[in-house]
Amino acid sequence: MLSERRLQVLRAIVQDYVGTEEPVGSKALTERHNLGVSPATVRNDMAALEDEGFIAQPHTSAGRIPTDKGYRLFVDKLAGVKPMTGPERRAIQNFLEGAVDLDDVVARTVRLLAQLTRQVAVVQYPSLTRSTVRHVELLSLAPARLMLVLITDTGRVEQRMVDCPAPFGETSVADLRARLNSRIAGRRFTDVPGLVEDLPEAFGAEDRGTVSTVLSTLLETLVEENEERLMIGGTANLTRFGHDFPLVIRPVLEALEEQVVLLKLLGEAKDPGVTVRIGHENAHEGLNSTSVVSVGYGSGGEAVAKLGVVGPTRMDYPGTMGAVRAVARYVGQILAES
Repeated sequence: MLSERRLQVLRAIVQDYVGTEEPVGSKALTERHNLGVSPATVRNDMAALEDEGFIAQPHTSAGRIPTDKGYRLFVDKLAGVKPMTGPERRAIQNFLEGAVDLDDVVARTVRLLAQLTRQVAVVQYPSLTRSTVRHVELLSLAPARLMLVLITDTGRVEQRMVDCPAPFGETSVADLRARLNSRIAGRRFTDVPGLVEDLPEAFGAEDRGTVSTVLSTLLETLVEENEERLMIGGTANLTRFGHDFPLVIRPVLEALEEQVVLLKLLGEAKDPGVTVRIGHENAHEGLNSTSVVSVGYGSGGEAVAKLGVVGPTRMDYPGTMGAVRAVARYVGQILAES
């Protein structure tokens, strides 16, 4: 275990390196921070931190920089989440409240996160499998053609055309719409199949084929395989950090183009807390020089998806964690009210 003083020295090194982008020397540390010890003691502490792998000496410079292990300890032990100021919170709220639908909410969230953190923002659309049915609408377009509209508790709207095996009258459409909503409105998507399996039996023989077709379309919508959608923004922000990436920026950009990689990076939506993955903790090799800060968001206290940012390991962790958490909270409120 590191002593409290060495933890203080590590905190000071991280803060200075993030702020100045320059390797940090013992003289600068004692001048900038009230560590209460001599420069010689700080040098000894830095040597111990280096021996244990928390800091490293780049090239032949006199200063030291944090390693992935050093940042990890900083985040776990030393970094509180920096609260957003009142004006920042109001700006977030005002910007997100203007959204007109779920696509707009996600687009605004990506833009806002990229601007607040000046890093790459990633927002996952709410997953259907973790959603609740708010309402089912059924509209007659022609005697044997219907439109099925599924609205979720997260504001997601799915539309499907249904070609019926026989004409289906307005009275039957209204009856099916009412029966569907009475059974599945407010229920989890995963519960829906069992709630509607006997529904065709409630209709006359001439309508059962159409009711079964509508139900098949509904269930296909619920288990849609390509439901995991993401929006990404602020990729150009990475160019500001060219010297933070040891080789070139290309591997990072290529990794960010792979949706599967990003979904894995964000992690499981059911884990709602702020997660920080640093450097080599990211399994994808192209992202070993980055850190990912993510958090779950949703309505009613339950996470239905994740959002986060990707940036260099030399990031303002308290500020980034605070921004990601604040934005997630407002997005959840908007989804609950939509």
